[in-house]
Amino acid sequence: MNQQLKPHQWVAAHADYLYSFAIARLNDEEQARDLVQETFLAALQKVSAFEGKSSERTWLTAILKNKIVDIYRKKSSGLKTTAVQAAAEQEQNDFFDEANGHWTKSSGPKEFGIEDKDHLVSKEFERVLKMCLQKLPALWMSVFTMKHIDEEPTETICAGLKISSGNFWVIIHRAKVSLRACLQKNWI
Repeated sequence: MNQQLKPHQWVAAHADYLYSFAIARLNDEEQARDLVQETFLAALQKVSAFEGKSSERTWLTAILKNKIVDIYRKKSSGLKTTAVQAAAEQEQNDFFDEANGHWTKSSGPKEFGIEDKDHLVSKEFERVLKMCLQKLPALWMSVFTMKHIDEEPTETICAGLKISSGNFWVIIHRAKVSLRACLQKNWI
């Protein structure tokens, strides 16, 4: 066994961190707990592959990230193209004027008003943001989360979710538009 790893201490040292990491990306407590357990099991199976180039926590987090990407991939592959197209058409009709392609007067960008540094306000905003993320189609939520929460490079996201670069940019735009509309309705 690798001398740098201490598997008997993983739960005490890393479980809370890994759970927080997973719940922030999945918003499903049961699935987050399962993924943390799966992460520990996978790490035990691959303990000989640990090269010591990173910390134990970083290595465990990388394993968890891969498991989360697998979840995103499963969710997104289950989507029917027609469902994504229907959501896009609905978005188009809700936000843009068919005649000129510009924002409708009621849907145009507005000030968010979240410049306040009040921590209670931040907690409430996070709750509303999570709710809005859950309303997105699974693929859109996966792409948005990987790009703006995990700060993954576009190439990594495209490869992980098996989407083209062009598709990525369309999805990220639509996710942002939908999130903004949801936030404006439920937050402002």
